[in-house]
Amino acid sequence: MPKFQCQKCGTEFELPQETLDKFPGWVPKFCREHSQKKSGSTTVPRKKRASKPKTAPREENLTLAEVLEKYTAGPDSGIFTDGSASPNPGPGGWGMVWVEKGEIQEERCGHEPGETTNNRMELCALISAYELLPADAAVTVFTDSRLCVDTITTWAFGWESRGWARKGKPLKNLDLVKPLFALYKAHPHCPLKWVEAHSGNRWNEYADSLATAWMRAEK
Repeated sequence: MPKFQCQKCGTEFELPQETLDKFPGWVPKFCREHSQKKSGSTTVPRKKRASKPKTAPREENLTLAEVLEKYTAGPDSGIFTDGSASPNPGPGGWGMVWVEKGEIQEERCGHEPGETTNNRMELCALISAYELLPADAAVTVFTDSRLCVDTITTWAFGWESRGWARKGKPLKNLDLVKPLFALYKAHPHCPLKWVEAHSGNRWNEYADSLATAWMRAEK
């Protein structure tokens, strides 16, 4: 067996070749006794464990009362919106709730019985939110759709300047994007911000419950 010299005590020690073959390029520096005293374990390199893939957020489909009972975290003021389709594409719904210091000011929801998509329902929820706000309002509007945030706060400015066109694929959902973009620009003190879905944010979960109310017997 290959022999090595401990850098701590000078003792010569051996390791099976099959052990060395598992860790190409590794040169043992300590004998068994001193490798165990270093951090309480041997100096044999450990293979990295494969990280578990992230699972998609789970749709709980809670009633409004169940959401309020279960969740307390997150901002307590703003308009929170959400949209869904089940399956996607398929029938869908949208919801929005306006809260100030934890008190509900207004809530709305809608249902599309025909074939729609998550993205279209997210846009419908945002249109309803901005339509509700007076022109001089100063309220943050939240959505868990990064696509909607990027579309309205970044990409739509370029699309509008080019006559609502882009190179390559045609723009989707312009019948909803264009009116939402106009409403967004008409409310300069109502920023659109992203919030993570199903992360325990009380009012995002509440908006999600409104968006899925059409699937339940109890709202």
